[in-house]
Amino acid sequence: MGAAALDQAVRKGRKFDQVLIGARTIFLRDGFERASVDDIAREAGVSKATIYAYFPDKQLLFLEVAGMECRRQVEDVEASIAADTPIHTMLTDAGERIAGLMMSESSRQVFRIVIAEAEHFPGLAQQMYQFGPGVILGRLARGLQCYVDVGELSVPDVYLAAQQFVQLCRAPVYDRIVFGMADTVKPEEVRRGIDSAVDMFLAHYGVKRP
Repeated sequence: MGAAALDQAVRKGRKFDQVLIGARTIFLRDGFERASVDDIAREAGVSKATIYAYFPDKQLLFLEVAGMECRRQVEDVEASIAADTPIHTMLTDAGERIAGLMMSESSRQVFRIVIAEAEHFPGLAQQMYQFGPGVILGRLARGLQCYVDVGELSVPDVYLAAQQFVQLCRAPVYDRIVFGMADTVKPEEVRRGIDSAVDMFLAHYGVKRP
């Protein structure tokens, strides 16, 4: 289900945000499959009828919660992508926020749920990509284009370059997060990885001044 179809299926009302906050707590605690509408209703302080009035099924509710979480985190990353700052500063800030997003407990919980439910919940991973990484890549690509336009970068494919930069920033933390070892990642390792990612990116795409 696309974002537009999701918006059409979901109905909003006075206690909509209250339901989302309660559902977020239960989903992040119990995962999708084990989370019950009864528990969500108790946590949110509403009736089951209120939940079903807003969300015809639990999948739609989870998608809305996960989308909300992704949008909140994406907004933080997007705020760092400003073309009116030096390119080195922009890339460093964006890299720090990308790594920070991956390291946050809520991001890891959502990631684990998506992976666990991917087989039984068709389209979930695609939806999460659309809400989260897809938005970040698009915004980063547009930011890079601004530096291309003023002659600071030479990038034939800004979207590919954005993907490459994100992967470079993920390198110090991704494997350990996937294998449940996020607590072993030290801040200095993350910082060193980001500094290296920025240097590598600019060494390849940066325009050398005479």
